[in-house]
Amino acid sequence: MPRPCRIGVQLPEVERATTWPELFAMARAVEAVGLDSLWLGDHLLYDLPGGVTRGPWEVWTSLAALAAVTERVELGPLVASTGFHAPAMLAKQAATVDAISGGRLILGLGAGWNEREYRAFGFPFDQRVSRFGEAFTIIRTLLAEGRIDFHGEFYDVENCVLDPAPVRPGGIPLMLGSTGPRMLGIGLPHVTSWNVWWSGYGNTVEGFAALKERVDAMGYPAEATAAVLVAFPGGQGRVMGDSSYNAPVRPVQGTPEEIAGHLAALAAAGARHLQLILDPITQESIERLADVLAVLDRAGPSTG
Repeated sequence: MPRPCRIGVQLPEVERATTWPELFAMARAVEAVGLDSLWLGDHLLYDLPGGVTRGPWEVWTSLAALAAVTERVELGPLVASTGFHAPAMLAKQAATVDAISGGRLILGLGAGWNEREYRAFGFPFDQRVSRFGEAFTIIRTLLAEGRIDFHGEFYDVENCVLDPAPVRPGGIPLMLGSTGPRMLGIGLPHVTSWNVWWSGYGNTVEGFAALKERVDAMGYPAEATAAVLVAFPGGQGRVMGDSSYNAPVRPVQGTPEEIAGHLAALAAAGARHLQLILDPITQESIERLADVLAVLDRAGPSTG
């Protein structure tokens, strides 16, 4: 029986140092337990408590590697910052990873938020939404039509051709990683889905339902997706980056039935894809999800 919505998991970012053998093993575990997707954050570094500065592996190189060692799951950035990449090059990277994966990429896009990493790597942080609007036009046009001339305030591309093209007819599905009014206005007419981070709706069903109602009122058919903070025994809490992205909220926890019940309730409220942010994020935590998925699969599709 189909589960009520697709369920994925984000792999470690900077919670701890991770090696590639561990990441490969975790990606294979994602497929083995029956999850639908795996995700990577697109970040460059964080200043962590205790004076520690840590950065994750580069997202597009990493997605290419994970695409090559998996066979079934969808994968993507949660989400790619257009400010870290020349937009035409980001479209090229996305088309390449989509081909390596055999057409499994979901391209999450956003404007970014962590000023520290922009300054550290020399990327402009000002006018992020305006810059996103131009970059998004270039990326979506290249992925859908394969060619663009664009001359804006921030970006110029001349007779740019995306070849090889994306492997799927109709191109790569786009996901907007923002619920800000200006970002929604730019992205919703062109994306297949939008996403909210767990702290952006309080990690509650009620918070998600209220947010979805506001986004739906804009009148576009994009599907709703949400990150969900889930804690297992041994979790230490997640404190990363800007405090505005780490509001004090309660993680989802408990028995497999209790966790599955929360995810099913989000599906009934209209979530069509959930990205689980696990604490701790380990292979063991991923394997614990097998029991949660079994409960969801017995429950079947949501009637919401």
